[in-house]
Amino acid sequence: MNLIEQINPATLPNHLAIIMDGNGRWAKQKGFLRIIGHENGAKSVRTTVETCAKLGIKNLTLYAFSTENWNRPKLEVDALMKLLVKSLKKELKTFVKNEIALNAIGNLSNLPKSVHHELLEVMDKTKNNGKMTLTLALSYGSREEIIHATKQICDKVKNNIISISDIDESIINEHLYTHNLPDVDLVIRTSGEQRISNFLLWQIAYAEFYFTEVLWPDFTQDHLCQALISYQNRERRFGKTSEQIK
Repeated sequence: MNLIEQINPATLPNHLAIIMDGNGRWAKQKGFLRIIGHENGAKSVRTTVETCAKLGIKNLTLYAFSTENWNRPKLEVDALMKLLVKSLKKELKTFVKNEIALNAIGNLSNLPKSVHHELLEVMDKTKNNGKMTLTLALSYGSREEIIHATKQICDKVKNNIISISDIDESIINEHLYTHNLPDVDLVIRTSGEQRISNFLLWQIAYAEFYFTEVLWPDFTQDHLCQALISYQNRERRFGKTSEQIK
C-alpha cells in the first residue's frame, strides 16, 4: 500500500497551511542562483496543489511572500515577482482542470501592477470553481493583518456601527483577510526551521504543526502524505480532556 492509500479521507484537515521554506538553501547547496531554487519550488507547489485537490482537502493556504520578504535584495524580489506572474499564467489550466478557486491574502496593493493584474484575472476566472480554495499569502504579515482588522473595528465603533460589547471572536474573524476561510487545522513547515514567521497567528490557535527537514524544492507527494498521516494519528482536544472528546 502506497502512502496516499493510507490516508483516511474522513479525517483530512479542512484547512492546510504550508510555510514553503528552503528554496534559497536548496539552490546554494547545488551552486545555483537563488532564483533557480524558487523556480524548482514552483514545481513542488504544483505537486502539492494537485495532490490536495485529488485527496479532497477543501482549503490550502501557501505562504508565498511575506511583508518581510520585501527587504530581500531587489534583484531577487524582482525575479520572484516575474516568476509569480509566469506561474499564474501557466497554472490557470491546472486550476480549471482541478476545479480550484484561487484566493489571495495580504497587502496586495504593494504588489507590482503586473502581478496584481494577473492575480486578479486568475482569481476572477476561477471564482466559480468549488472543489478547493487555494489561497496565496502575498505581501502577507499576520501582525499587519491584525492591526488592519483592529483599525477597521475601531472605525466602526467610532461611527456607532458596532459597540465595544459586540466585539468577540466572530467580529475579529470578519475583519481578517481570511474572513472567508475556516481556522487552520494543520501547518507544515519545510527546511527544518521550527517557527511561525508571522504567519496566520490568529488562525492557527489550535492548529497541529508538522516540521520536516526536507527543503521545499524536494517536497514530494510522499512527504505531503507523511505529514497528513502524522496529523491523522494525533488526538485534537481543543482544551478538553481525552475522555471528553470520546
